[in-house]
Order: sequence, then structure tokens, then C-alpha cells
Amino acid sequence: MLLELIDVSLAFNDNALFSDVSLAVDAGDLVIIGGPSGSGKSSLLRLLNRLNDPTSGQINLDGRPFRDYRVVELRRQICYIQQSPVIVEGTVKQNLLLPFGFESLRGFETPTDEILIDLLHKFKLDDITLSDQAMVLSVGQKQRLAFIRALLLQPKALLLDEPTSALDQDSRLVVEEYVERLASEENLAILMVTHLDFKPKHMKARRYMLKRGGLEERAG
Repeated sequence: MLLELIDVSLAFNDNALFSDVSLAVDAGDLVIIGGPSGSGKSSLLRLLNRLNDPTSGQINLDGRPFRDYRVVELRRQICYIQQSPVIVEGTVKQNLLLPFGFESLRGFETPTDEILIDLLHKFKLDDITLSDQAMVLSVGQKQRLAFIRALLLQPKALLLDEPTSALDQDSRLVVEEYVERLASEENLAILMVTHLDFKPKHMKARRYMLKRGGLEERAG
């Protein structure tokens, strides 16, 4: 099993967000998590990227506890894409290659321009070039750049926090289509928090509702 949450609970200042969450996610799974505002959906994703640690319980990657991994290696294998994409001053290419300047990726082969251009095409970004300034792009274009940057790290899992909530209809459909393809064709595990009614066309997603009492599976 790729990812396992075993009786995971999270509380801040004695205020419990959720309790006894157990979930198993394998390669190729598409897991969609909904729930009321404040139920801890984003906090659950942060646990899976080790931006926080659970109050109790255990999280495993490939059968090993998270604590056995270096944090930088864990975050390369499990990439977290936030609702507001992180884009810095510079060109599209500089933003896509940003992680490859980090010490933790020393020895990791830097993608070629051909690879970058191919991914831009797959995300229907043919109207921008690698030399364009990233900060002037639309929100939808920036979000798709964040996806590409994560995929360049060759992760095993993607954590998506409301990835389409700020996008127009066209950009939303592009992202949703590619999310489905990443799970069904590229065998990535996808955990997606969303309040939108995302219904994959060619595969079945597992749906859950997160409440203070825990995680409840819903009919797909």
C-alpha cells in the first residue's frame, strides 16, 4: 500500500479537528475528500506532506512510517499543490525548474526544454513560452504551472487542495481531465480536497466526507 493513515487524530490547543481517521491509498487511486468548512480537510493534506504531525496515530509511505523519511525526500514523493499556486518573479522556465536549484535535489536530472514544452502542451498552455514572465499569467495558467512543476519531480502521490476553485470553466476542465489521466494512466495516487462536484469520466473515484468524528466514505 502506498499511503496509510492509521487512527490519525489532529488537535490544536486541545481543539480536535478530527479523530481516528484511517485510510489506505494505493497507486492509481483517486480519492476525493469533501466536508464542511473548518472540518480539517486542508489540515489533513498538510499531515500527508508533513507540514504538521498528527496528535496521535501513524502515517506510512510504502509501509514505512513518515518519521523514517527525510522530510525533503518525503515531499518529493508526495507533492502538495495549494489552492493559491506558489509563483515567483521570473520566467515560466525559471518557475518550473525552481525545485532543481535546491540542495535536496542535487544529482536529480534537470528536465530539458523539450520536456517542459511537452508538458505545457499537455496542459493546454501552448499560448505561453518558457521565456514569458510567470507573474503576468492568469490564475488558471499559474495553477497549471504548479501542476507541471510538481510532476517534474516524479512523485508517487499528489495532494490537491481545492485545485480548481479559483479557475474559470475552461481551466477547470483542463485540470480535472489531467488529474483523472494522472491516476488512470500514470498510476499516481491523487488525494483531492474540493467542494465542487468533480465526477471523473473514465474511472471511479473514492469519495469521503471529513467531519469532526472522522472520515466517512460516500457512494461514488
